[in-house]
Amino acid sequence: MPTLNPEIIREYDIRGVADRDFGDENCRLLGRAIGTMERRAGQRRITLGRDARLHSPRIRDGVLQGLLESGLEVTDVGMCATPLLYFSVHHWDMDGGVMITASHNPAPDNGLKVLVGKATIHGADLKKLAALVEARDFVSEPGGRAAERAVLADYVRYVTAQIRAPRKLRIAIDAGNGPGGVPAVPIFRALGHEVIELYTEPDGRFPNHHPDPTVVANLEDLIATVRERRCDVGIAYDGDADRIGVVDERGNPVWGDQLMIIFSRSILEKRNSGTFIAEVKCSRTLYDDVPKHGGRIIMWKTGHSLIKAKMKEENALLAGEMSGHMFFADRYYGFDDAIYSSARLVEILSETGRHVGDLLADVPKTYSTPEIRVEAPEAEKFAIVERLKSRFAKTHEVIDIDGARINFPAGWGLVRASNTQAVLVLRFEAESESALAAIRSEVEGALKELTAA
Repeated sequence: MPTLNPEIIREYDIRGVADRDFGDENCRLLGRAIGTMERRAGQRRITLGRDARLHSPRIRDGVLQGLLESGLEVTDVGMCATPLLYFSVHHWDMDGGVMITASHNPAPDNGLKVLVGKATIHGADLKKLAALVEARDFVSEPGGRAAERAVLADYVRYVTAQIRAPRKLRIAIDAGNGPGGVPAVPIFRALGHEVIELYTEPDGRFPNHHPDPTVVANLEDLIATVRERRCDVGIAYDGDADRIGVVDERGNPVWGDQLMIIFSRSILEKRNSGTFIAEVKCSRTLYDDVPKHGGRIIMWKTGHSLIKAKMKEENALLAGEMSGHMFFADRYYGFDDAIYSSARLVEILSETGRHVGDLLADVPKTYSTPEIRVEAPEAEKFAIVERLKSRFAKTHEVIDIDGARINFPAGWGLVRASNTQAVLVLRFEAESESALAAIRSEVEGALKELTAA
């Protein structure tokens, strides 16, 4: 009797190796479990989408069978970016949705993102799905029906109607051979912009580079194109286009917290006030900048599902993560959509007549590390962070929303346990290179002592 690999149940979604963890029967069982959760929540009409990975159609077949056995009415929107699946649920007012994707993971991986109602389930609810599979505790109802409906045209029409383009730009788009280029290119061309395409043809083997725009090595072709073709901006999408990467007019990468500064300033200029949410890895400059421009900003936990839930609770206009997840509730539905986010960025550039570098020129210069990942035993990683927090709380302000963000006079250091891997995630920021080195040395030194004990 098939059983699920417990490691595929992550904090925010289900993800593993396709040929190992998502056999045909396991896919059907996961479909039954999702269908059961939907039906017990009173839902019946859902949409189903898949990314461009070579095994996504096979996984779709198994999941669809299980959904239909649960009595759901399933509208298959086909191969698409994750934001288009989310859009189908919100725009068509469906009762839920399932997206087959492993996001920015390597080509052999795959997984599922699940919406019950309009909310992406996470944490305990994902564990409930696994428990339903193990117990074979399924709803079996007649009336399951499948239909196909394309979402692309509705999405392109909606986003194009939302976005203004008073000045035409030259834009380079690197979709990483994921499905993000399929809607993005026609949207920007419909707005009158010149588009230079890189790897916009979906190919689940990802033959040109890994589809993760947070890694600078994956942006090399985009950087070169922006510089050689003198583009106004370069845009990159991850493997399912729910995360954005940006390269400015000089070919410099622009990170998620910097984009949040640009977006929040633009929104506050028009609205004068509003609530914004950013995760714990974001720069102190962002947390200082939003109040200066009349807004309120909340530091919150990392994770797209957790951010979306907090946005709804706080009625926030915008949220963002360092990883490039951007969530617009201002003029949009509030889910993470890299394509829509890139359109909002291009709109700002077009309306202001300024480049990304100009818009960030007055932000104080800081020095920071990328994410640093340190292996830690799965069973001990959270306890290690607790010990570190207790140690520094005696002498420093420690923000413990998600791990331990330790404040120093000239910067901060973060140590948090990853929700998806057996690692600790570290990040540091300071006003000078010397302060950065000192903060990092102090925190990493304490961490080594605690892990050696």
